[in-house]
Amino acid sequence: MQVIQQVAFIVCLAVAAFFISRRVRRIAGNIQLGRPLSRKDRPSERLKKMLLLAFGQQKMFDKPLIGLMHFIIYAGFLLINIEVLEIVIDGIFGTHRVFAPFLGSFYGVVIGFFEFLAIGVIITCVIFLIRRNVLKIERFHKPEMKGWPQMDGNLILTIEIVLMLAILTMNAADSLLQLRGTDHYAVVGAFTFSQYLMPLMAGLDTGALIGIERVGWWLHILGIMAFALYVTYSKHLHIFLAFPNAYFSNMEPFGKFENMSTVTREVKLAMGLMEDDGADEGEAKFGAKDVTDLTWKNLMDAYSCTECGRCTEQCPANITGKKLSPRKVMMDTRDRVEEVGNYLSQGKTLAEALEMGDALYSDRYISKEELMACNTCNACVEACPVSIDPLNIIVELRRHIAMEETGTPASWNNMFANIENNMAPWKFSPSDRFNWVEELNK
Repeated sequence: MQVIQQVAFIVCLAVAAFFISRRVRRIAGNIQLGRPLSRKDRPSERLKKMLLLAFGQQKMFDKPLIGLMHFIIYAGFLLINIEVLEIVIDGIFGTHRVFAPFLGSFYGVVIGFFEFLAIGVIITCVIFLIRRNVLKIERFHKPEMKGWPQMDGNLILTIEIVLMLAILTMNAADSLLQLRGTDHYAVVGAFTFSQYLMPLMAGLDTGALIGIERVGWWLHILGIMAFALYVTYSKHLHIFLAFPNAYFSNMEPFGKFENMSTVTREVKLAMGLMEDDGADEGEAKFGAKDVTDLTWKNLMDAYSCTECGRCTEQCPANITGKKLSPRKVMMDTRDRVEEVGNYLSQGKTLAEALEMGDALYSDRYISKEELMACNTCNACVEACPVSIDPLNIIVELRRHIAMEETGTPASWNNMFANIENNMAPWKFSPSDRFNWVEELNK
């Protein structure tokens, strides 16, 4: 019987590893569809930013109570997985609580700490479910959160509750089996919190207790495996991608726009600031229409989005009733690159994949109305807890509209012409700029 369980466990582990690794390769390939971008400068500053934002959850504590609850779930997820290591070893080698002989009496303290985190995760998840579904916090019920995104949020919280209950049930049954001297269950003592579940099972016979302990054990480990695969399709991928995303984030001051190299070269040549080296930069393309026109960092941003809605909550355009939602920009970018990646996995060429479906800039994904509503204030970038930059995507798409389609409003075109001719948004010659001073002297 034990051998059968070991074989079943190894098969489950291998199947989970296969599907998870395949999914990770797909996501990595999709991110690499983006244009090259160097983000290797200032490594120490980047490391500090990653530790503060991703590991320390710094921005989450802008709202202290919510930040603390989020940290409990985050710490619980990370630390309780240490116990998963023991479960995996037990599953492969047929042992039971393999770490207990090495840790001695400290083993009970460690498991007690894990149970403390499990209780914290359960309480916090219940509160978060209430906030989403009873209190109906507004940012969780914006138009882009209808359907799957809303279900995703509820599903992940429910799964975490089930996984934590499985641990506590397993430990309670285990403690009773220890007291009865059942073979295979080493005596390590009752645990801090699960001991309060023991009276509920005290009247069961040993066979039933072994069944409950095994169901809890299998439910927890299979749940962890399923969860690990599920998060690659979910917004909860930010649990892993928040770290590289924060490290490779933009270190320049907010509001500083990057010049387009093609335009910069032409301007410098026209002004005699550089010699024409005859370099062929290929067909000039301005801005972005689809995901392959964006950088790999833009696409990593999309996969890192937590869908928390803090960006949309702070967006002045959205607050005043405009259609723009920075969160939707990131969700649409992720959906589009997933679509292109799916076509590529079916054997299509990149050109064919891009032709199938609608481009990122389209009424199906990000529309002109949404893009034109942005005032580039950077509030969305400032609000993001994992340093995502929706504005960069918006600006690139608007550059496409302005320079490839000449589709900007007439008032904008007049402003562009004034900047080009007068070096200011107004229709006055630079030589007349200080005429108003003469009026003061009259």
